[in-house]
Amino acid sequence: MKLSIVLSTHPAQFQAVALKGDFEANVARIAAWGYDGVELAVRDPKLVDADELLRIVSAHGLEVPAIGTGQAWGEEGLSFTDPDPEVRAAAMQRVCDHVPFAARTGAVIIIGLLRGIVKPGVGHDQAYTWLVEALQRCSAVAAPHGVRLVLEPINRYETTLVNNVEQGLALVEEVGADNFGLLLDTFHMNIEEAVIEDSIRAAGDRIFHFHVADSNRWYPGAGHLDFKAILDILFATGYRGYVSGEFMPLPDADTAAQRGIAHLRQLYSP
Repeated sequence: MKLSIVLSTHPAQFQAVALKGDFEANVARIAAWGYDGVELAVRDPKLVDADELLRIVSAHGLEVPAIGTGQAWGEEGLSFTDPDPEVRAAAMQRVCDHVPFAARTGAVIIIGLLRGIVKPGVGHDQAYTWLVEALQRCSAVAAPHGVRLVLEPINRYETTLVNNVEQGLALVEEVGADNFGLLLDTFHMNIEEAVIEDSIRAAGDRIFHFHVADSNRWYPGAGHLDFKAILDILFATGYRGYVSGEFMPLPDADTAAQRGIAHLRQLYSP
């Protein structure tokens, strides 16, 4: 089991990113706690020094399994479904700008809330059509570089566009790109899926990345989810990617990161 945790390269408003601040110090701590990788939340790749990021990550023996794009939505309001075509174009360009770094690291590019919401005056079908078109365009740009995109089904309280695995699989089918799949997140699944394990089984080989947070969005072990049952089913699908922690920095970031990995590691200890 390969474990990673989300780390923001810049200050961010998103509360479920446990670790922010001094990048190199955070990477050193993540490695010392026993993580295998670091999932990077990057608002704009033009604002980071990719060579320096990779130098720091590699120096501590870590990999970069995924790149999160949510800050482009949270900090700038970019999305695939904005009624303004210039905003939609900027959102697509932002994803494409992540491709070179993703190609260097083997990371998937995550589409979370960058997909947007159904804004007033826009019909759901129109928003969905824009979403499909954007994903097709971005997947086409990423494919020649061997880069995969993943969309995360997100609970109904944050968006009405693709809330569960069934809807996610339908979207994958409609986009029709081999390099486009799903990111499943146990926090969102706890809200939207009748049986988390059944939904994981249904998603099968379309699972390209996996997030863990407990039922209360705290670190694994702080709520009521059965992570042994969940991960057993995940691995039974043939999934061999990273299990990545995206949870609230509670009671504080360091404690959450350490307790989260301790809980997950002990599930498979001899």
